[in-house]
Amino acid sequence: MDPLPLARLQFATTASIHFLFVILTLGLVTLLAYLQTAYMITKKPVYQRLTRFWGTLYVINYALGIASGVVMEFQFGLNWSGLSRYVGNVFGAPLAIETLVAFFLESTFLGMWIFGWHRLRQGVHLALLWGVAITAYASAYWIMVANAWLHNPVGFEQRDGVARLTDFGALLTNPTLVMAFGHVVAAAWMTGGLVMAGVSSWHFIRRTREVELFRTSLRLGLVTGMVGVTFVMGFGFAQFGAVGATQPTKFGDDAAKAAAVADFTARFGPGDYLPPQWSQVPLGFMILIAFTLAWGVFLIPLFVRDWIIRLRLPLYLMLLAVPFPFLAAIFGWLAREVGRQPWAAYGLLRTADAVTPVGGGTMLASFLGFAALLGALAIADWVLLARAAHRGPDVALGRPPAPPAAEPRTPEPVLA
Repeated sequence: MDPLPLARLQFATTASIHFLFVILTLGLVTLLAYLQTAYMITKKPVYQRLTRFWGTLYVINYALGIASGVVMEFQFGLNWSGLSRYVGNVFGAPLAIETLVAFFLESTFLGMWIFGWHRLRQGVHLALLWGVAITAYASAYWIMVANAWLHNPVGFEQRDGVARLTDFGALLTNPTLVMAFGHVVAAAWMTGGLVMAGVSSWHFIRRTREVELFRTSLRLGLVTGMVGVTFVMGFGFAQFGAVGATQPTKFGDDAAKAAAVADFTARFGPGDYLPPQWSQVPLGFMILIAFTLAWGVFLIPLFVRDWIIRLRLPLYLMLLAVPFPFLAAIFGWLAREVGRQPWAAYGLLRTADAVTPVGGGTMLASFLGFAALLGALAIADWVLLARAAHRGPDVALGRPPAPPAAEPRTPEPVLA
């Protein structure tokens, strides 16, 4: 049994599931920062209640997403020891920074925000949430710095049989980084916005009495989702030029592909250096989903006189749209990562040389264990999110503390 396809399948499974946590977390924290800032400025209770409600869903997704991230990172040492040994001096630097940002700063700010309700001044409490949001974006940025280096290795030299970092600034100016990071951020806005609009629509379908509350979140979610769709398409199409220049075997013309294959053959020997033909299929599905979701912009004029609520059909459309950003994210990830095969680090380290030399049975057991654990985390996340969304805003973070119970009074003695 060949361990290579099992190792690739395991990483594809765990990374895909973890990415679904990430884009929802990044999208929701952006909306939370807006909602709590709006409450700070306007003092309208609706914004505070929305912050508490969506903050509950955010914390659930964040907690389980952290667990999925820890599980995923174990694989670099377990299944991809060749990658860690050869490029760890370069690839590990942005990952180390991301770990400090995500697991230290972001988690610290979030913990203080969760337990700071009614204990901290409003300005301090809001600053903590903005700290969570900023570090969340920083975390995503450093992950994309590391990922972009695998797609276009820069700022290094080969010494003593391994790659060593020589120019840290080159990692930050990698031509495959900027558009890819913008694409991920826009995907997070699209996902968070459409989830907010979908949950709000579901409450209206159930004839909620919280009309003002869910009208506000429905409008905010739909507008944010459409902004995300617009930018995700813009950044997505803008990547073709940069990727075609740095990875000619993925998006280059026939002449560029032939020249790249000839170069790889001269350096690494004969082999199949073109990505699988099916890697273009998920790209097509991702683009199709983006154009389909873009039609949601025509629902925005229905905000007038609450037609979007009264007509009912738009509510069902927004509810049905909730899974599609997640599907688009997985398709996009497959197109990006499978499209650079057979390279772990493009033009530098082949995937077959990056995998840990273990038996197929061991790798199969690893794949089944990791897939089961990540699958359980994903199922638990969706069940808990559905329950929290169903309960509505009355059972949420930041409820005012209960007044202290009155102490029983000792009856005064009666004088004879």
